Amino acid sequence: MIFRLNPNSGVPIYLQIMEQIKHAVENGVLRPGDQLPGMRKLAETMVMNPNTVAKAYRELEHEGLIELRQGAGAFISENLNTKALTDRMQTARPIVDKAVERLLALGLSEEEIKRLIDAAIAERAQK
Repeated sequence: MIFRLNPNSGVPIYLQIMEQIKHAVENGVLRPGDQLPGMRKLAETMVMNPNTVAKAYRELEHEGLIELRQGAGAFISENLNTKALTDRMQTARPIVDKAVERLLALGLSEEEIKRLIDAAIAERAQK
């Protein structure tokens, strides 16, 4: 799995990691039982503090999305109902499409729309 992190987005890196893993699960790229990159290896590859990766993985474990196995690594939870996640994404997609369409009609660029969405998510995470 390749992460695309943007340190300038205003969204903390650990949240970006979490969202990308969730997105990969929701879209079937990652399935129950799949192993995630090791914390140290991912931190080295992405040139970041290992604690950032550890925080993301701990949060995902707390949410029940992944399992951390001592000495073995991090795995997508075997108990995960991926169909429910996929169904939610399919239900939400038309809502997002309509919102993006309306924002483009207002004259906003794709980058401006992304910044608006990132800011809204960051504000929500702080509540």
